[in-house]
Amino acid sequence: MHSLRTKVAFLTVFVTMIAVVIVSLFSVVFIVRSEHHRSDQLLLLLCETGERNLDYYFESVEKSIDRVATFTEADLSDMDDDDFKGHVQRVRDYFDIVAHKTNGVLTYYYRIDPEYTDDDKGFWYTNLGGDDFTEHEVTDISQYDTNDTEHLVWFTVPKATGEAVWLPPYITDNLDVRVLSYNVPIYKKGEFIGVVGIELDYKAMAEQVDSIRLYQNGYAFINDDEGNLIYHPYIDVAALPEDERPKVPTGMVSDRTFIKYTFEGVEKKAAWLELENGMKLNVSVPVAEMNGEWRILVMEIIVVAVIVMILLMLLAMNLTKHITKPLQDLMDAAEQIDHGNYDFELEYNEDDEVGRLTKTFKELAGHVKEHISSLNKQAYVDSLTKVRNRGAFAEYLGELQKRMDDQDQNLQYASGVFDCDDLKSVNDKYGHEKGDIYLKNASGLICHVFQHSPVFRIGGDEFAVVLQNTDYDNRDSLIRQFYEEAAIINSRTEEPWNQVHITMGIAAYDPDIDRAVIDTVRRADKEMYENKRKKKAERQ
Repeated sequence: MHSLRTKVAFLTVFVTMIAVVIVSLFSVVFIVRSEHHRSDQLLLLLCETGERNLDYYFESVEKSIDRVATFTEADLSDMDDDDFKGHVQRVRDYFDIVAHKTNGVLTYYYRIDPEYTDDDKGFWYTNLGGDDFTEHEVTDISQYDTNDTEHLVWFTVPKATGEAVWLPPYITDNLDVRVLSYNVPIYKKGEFIGVVGIELDYKAMAEQVDSIRLYQNGYAFINDDEGNLIYHPYIDVAALPEDERPKVPTGMVSDRTFIKYTFEGVEKKAAWLELENGMKLNVSVPVAEMNGEWRILVMEIIVVAVIVMILLMLLAMNLTKHITKPLQDLMDAAEQIDHGNYDFELEYNEDDEVGRLTKTFKELAGHVKEHISSLNKQAYVDSLTKVRNRGAFAEYLGELQKRMDDQDQNLQYASGVFDCDDLKSVNDKYGHEKGDIYLKNASGLICHVFQHSPVFRIGGDEFAVVLQNTDYDNRDSLIRQFYEEAAIINSRTEEPWNQVHITMGIAAYDPDIDRAVIDTVRRADKEMYENKRKKKAERQ
């Protein structure tokens, strides 16, 4: 017959092991779900950031050419019939100003349709050396049928369609340089006159795409709406014949935002978004790297669970015959832990085996609680500024999105996006330690002014805030207060790292135009970039 001590020890070990296993399993499930969601949101946020940057770049080019086209057609309507050469010279002068203000321009041109006139072919300027534009001899297009879109596509396609067009990357015949081009047809009273266009250095787009990185081996690439690769960091697409160029997986031209696929034997996950010019930006990451972080956390939980069970088994062997009541208390405490409650009380404090077991159990539960709390902080708190990080931002937006999806009539909020203007300059001139001070000062100012709203660090020099309740109602006065306090801080010191130069964009949720929470964030981000552009313009 087994003694009560043996029975109690066996029962204690059995119950405690089950409790620890259940807690560990729930912890593992929670971590896996949270990390999958966080990884997906991080992947999508990076893709959205890259999309905004590329769209901003392509839109700036389109606006430049549209201004030239507007000027050209206006000048055509006002000119005398015998002053065509003067018209071309005026367009030349205006185009020169616009081209110098547009980033990444390799060539610009105004080509006249030979069917309209043979007296003037237009002009073509190139900047291959990177110093300045020089006039280049224009291609003789009179030998081609300008109505045949198989040749001279930069000229014939706009003429045939009557619309502005982006052309995929190609190598120019005369310059042997890889370019992208945007071309706009020119008309006078409905008659086709010619084409104005800009050719962009393919490397400028490639550098922006190459800058999009996630984890160790993540990268970005671009394809068209038919699945043809346009740029890939590890495949020289333009050097391959068209029939040998690889295509992206089928899912990347569907309506799905996320897709899993295998490339060179490596399983990957990608998020893609369509750019303004019809191309598609994809951000791809190996699945193993996305899962790496939560697997480490799971292993740590398993190790802790094993240690807990071993300790409890050793302690149970030293139980005495008067342990029944304290044992029941310990079992009750284990059940509370199983339900996620770590704030329990154990009154037994005698200096014996049961008392030591009780004390150890309480310490162990505290360590587990601290460990889980530490894991949560590591996952959602920025280590430098101590505000919430990008993962927390994605989760917070997800909660707002649920309310929006549930058609919450009381949903009112505003999104704010902040960018530290001079962080790169401070890092370059004074070192990253001073840059960290700059970021902490910027974070402190944002938290001080918007003290009733959650603040997030969503990038190296970017912060975000979600205004609700009183901060939402008083957002206009808070914006003024923000700039006033920034001015006071900057006036008190000449040290750049102790100053705060921040560009802000605020957008209030409008149910008529915001179909998703991210739309409000995008409008705030767009306003921030517009404010940044105005700052640069004022400095110039």
